[in-house]
Amino acid sequence: MTERPPKRGFASRPGDADSWIKAAEAPPARSDDAAAYTARLTIDITPELRGRIKIVAFSRGMTVADMLRELFAREFPKTDEDTQ
Repeated sequence: MTERPPKRGFASRPGDADSWIKAAEAPPARSDDAAAYTARLTIDITPELRGRIKIVAFSRGMTVADMLRELFAREFPKTDEDTQ
């Protein structure tokens, strides 16, 4: 019979302290622009509309969040009042 590989923990720590400390310095997976977004927006839409949005985002090779951020930025551009 074959032996099972050792079970790994859900959040196992690196073997040594240096690699553990350096792991926290890794750059974020998303771009700097995405990291600037800190507010969450919740809206109620129909399941059909949600499906259409997801299909369009997939066909454009984007995430729904990125596509909607671009849409909101285009529809609600910054004004002079926003910079004061």
